[in-house]
Amino acid sequence: MARPQAVLFACTFNAVRSPMAEFAARHYFGREIYFASAGVKRGELDPFAVAAMEEIGIDISKHRPHTFEDLEDSSFDLIVTLSPEAHHRALEFTRTLACDVSYWPTFDPTAAQQGSRDQMLEGYRTVRDGLIQRTKKLLAP
Repeated sequence: MARPQAVLFACTFNAVRSPMAEFAARHYFGREIYFASAGVKRGELDPFAVAAMEEIGIDISKHRPHTFEDLEDSSFDLIVTLSPEAHHRALEFTRTLACDVSYWPTFDPTAAQQGSRDQMLEGYRTVRDGLIQRTKKLLAP
């Protein structure tokens, strides 16, 4: 597959996984590739996601979660889905588009909301680091 020029990251609520992936990808490849993110449903930006990204110098605090229906542009070369719901929605979304869809099953750190703040944050760090690693591998020239 040729290196994509426009990538959409999608998850369930566009509140944790897909914005983390979008902003990390933009941080590393933003001058070369267009990035966006969306959710199947509209959520609220998760403060732990903001904190985990701040730790590595990436500010996602201004991100406003939105859905596939809110996208102004649908001309993506690749949609990377991070949840089963997003994968099904992306396949529907691309039925009439020339666009690849890739599924990266990614743990939802909001599912493990127990323990100390640092223990909860550890789940977000794991997701963040995994997404950065996969994105770099996918997009490295």
